Amino acid sequence: MQVLRALAALMVVVHHAQYDAGALAERLGFAFTPSHLLPWLSGVDIFFVISGFVMVHASRPLFGTAGAWRMFLSRRIVRIVPLYWGVTTLYLAVAVVLPQVLNSGWPSLWQIVASYLFIPAMRADGTVQPIYSLGWTLNFEMFFYLVFAAAIALPRRHAVLAVTLGLALLVASRAFVVWPLPVAYWSDPIVLEFVLGMGVAMIRETGLRLSGAARVLLVVAGFALLHLDLSAADGTALPQFIGYGGPAAMLVAAAVLGRPNERPPAVERALVAMGDASYALYLLHPFAIRALREVFARSPLGVWLGPWGYVAACVVAASLLALVVYQWLERPLHQYLRARLTSRR
Repeated sequence: MQVLRALAALMVVVHHAQYDAGALAERLGFAFTPSHLLPWLSGVDIFFVISGFVMVHASRPLFGTAGAWRMFLSRRIVRIVPLYWGVTTLYLAVAVVLPQVLNSGWPSLWQIVASYLFIPAMRADGTVQPIYSLGWTLNFEMFFYLVFAAAIALPRRHAVLAVTLGLALLVASRAFVVWPLPVAYWSDPIVLEFVLGMGVAMIRETGLRLSGAARVLLVVAGFALLHLDLSAADGTALPQFIGYGGPAAMLVAAAVLGRPNERPPAVERALVAMGDASYALYLLHPFAIRALREVFARSPLGVWLGPWGYVAACVVAASLLALVVYQWLERPLHQYLRARLTSRR
């Protein structure tokens, strides 16, 4: 699972690095054609399916117990909030010095408060995003956690069914109701990717395990379907939760339905380390990308290495930054807060 987390985060890094590589190439007078091998931003869809799986799998002791919702939400807050709040605050601090990083202008007080509270709110440019735009995914995540927490007092199967029906009905209601924010945001069909992940978790709970060959076939099929980009915005696209969420569910199934010790230990250790740092990688990679873009534009590196050298450098630099932040900040802080949470039980 951590390997898949690492790959999903790196896909998002490649997506954003290619965008900035285009800007860098134009600035230096180079030609640049981005890679369409995969819809790189579909790494987010993989994350959403993983999240649905993890919530069911990790909450096994909590289902059907009184007060479980409180423990569940406390754990999710401890895991998600500190780093995101820190990165959002850092982004605002940078914006004070370099206002040009704020593409939509300085946010209102409500936009700032809504960003910290994971409430979808409209920005000055008309988009519904938090001030640190990558937080759009966390707005969906936190909503899913709230829905999940509301059902966790039920037995596991009933809870999963309740969450599935609740999200499905909310999405279906878009056909009949024009919801205001934030419901209009939360009712996006992309929330059904959490349902796909929960479905994979329930399949795993049956005891089903796949052979190595079957898992390889799932991985090949999943990436092949992503390569076809069936949810591309060309007017004939499948809904995102099908075109990207479906292949993502196949990849997650391949990751979790295997038997122990099937992967080479050395490769696994390296990728698991990156998977552990995947949240930091997702949140922090824009800082590495923008800093490197200026370095490449203002030094001979841009000419020597070109746009693709820049993309590769972004992947390496963002990964190293994430590993350092995870090792020295995110993990110790999470361990401390988790210990405090446990001591209060």
